Amino acid sequence: MDTTRPRIVDISETEPNRRRGGDLRTLLTPLTVGSTSGFMGLAIMQPGERISEHYHPYSEEFVFVVQGELEVDLDDDTRPLRADQGLMIPIGMRHRFRNVGDLEARMVFHLAPLAPKPSLGHVDTETSAGEGAAGPHPAVHGDGAQPERRGVPS
Repeated sequence: MDTTRPRIVDISETEPNRRRGGDLRTLLTPLTVGSTSGFMGLAIMQPGERISEHYHPYSEEFVFVVQGELEVDLDDDTRPLRADQGLMIPIGMRHRFRNVGDLEARMVFHLAPLAPKPSLGHVDTETSAGEGAAGPHPAVHGDGAQPERRGVPS
């Protein structure tokens, strides 16, 4: 029996994650809403900020730019990405985002499916300026305890 219930999560309930650059806010996650198929959040980047290069070995990433002007590097190809545009990033593709505009940029992201274990979900290929290697975000992954994910081995 499915016990997951709808829950609204306000951005004020989330903690900023700046370890990869920008301000990443995970809103709808296995820990916050009991999701079992993926998670969703908001990336907020000030002019000149970036999110460092990484890839997801188990998940596709879907992004939608709500405001601002970004550049995205997809493996070795750079493309513009602006407000009202969406992008699907295939599993295993390296990517990084840069705010190249004069205003704050906001980008909704969703990753699915979840990796078999949180530690396998995200691979950093560079570090943010002045930061060490970034690990799993506790708001998504907690302290290692995971809710049941139907059809996903532990």
